Amino acid sequence: MLDGGGALDGGRVLDDGAVLDDGAAGGIAVVRVTTRAQLEQAWQVRLEVFVEEQQVPVEEEIDALDTAASTTHVLAVDASGAVLGTGRLLSDPAHPGEVHLGRLAVRAAARGRGAGARLVVGIEALALAEHAVVDGADALAVTVELSAQEHALGFYRRLGYELLPGERYLDAGIWHRDMAHRITG
Repeated sequence: MLDGGGALDGGRVLDDGAVLDDGAAGGIAVVRVTTRAQLEQAWQVRLEVFVEEQQVPVEEEIDALDTAASTTHVLAVDASGAVLGTGRLLSDPAHPGEVHLGRLAVRAAARGRGAGARLVVGIEALALAEHAVVDGADALAVTVELSAQEHALGFYRRLGYELLPGERYLDAGIWHRDMAHRITG
């Protein structure tokens, strides 16, 4: 199993970094991005999935939020350190207890192995640990919102997300719906 994340070389994690989930349950670890090299690896996964596969214009995929101080990126890596997928967590200090999960992408060769679900669970844990507020029952809680591509609605429903009121909408030429899940701990 991995004991750290860090700089990446040839798609493998090399340096020490923050491991959010060691992957013991399924051989897929979720690692917090802490270096520019890791961020570039996350971008590479997103370019493969969104730009090459789904034809999203590159100028719409990589944005200023990627390097904002309030953004956290994660990588899913296998036991050998190969990068399987990525996701990002957006927060806004003006909206405590609310975050946005986005840019969730898993390489085609890694799909069906649970990497996407591991990324969501890792991002939720990060959201709860760093962005939760005390709710009415004196428990910590955070609401994780996302913009789901319509073909992925079932995936997110299986992970506890529910559709928010509102119509479907086009984002980068792909139909989306907003969803949310309240996480408590």
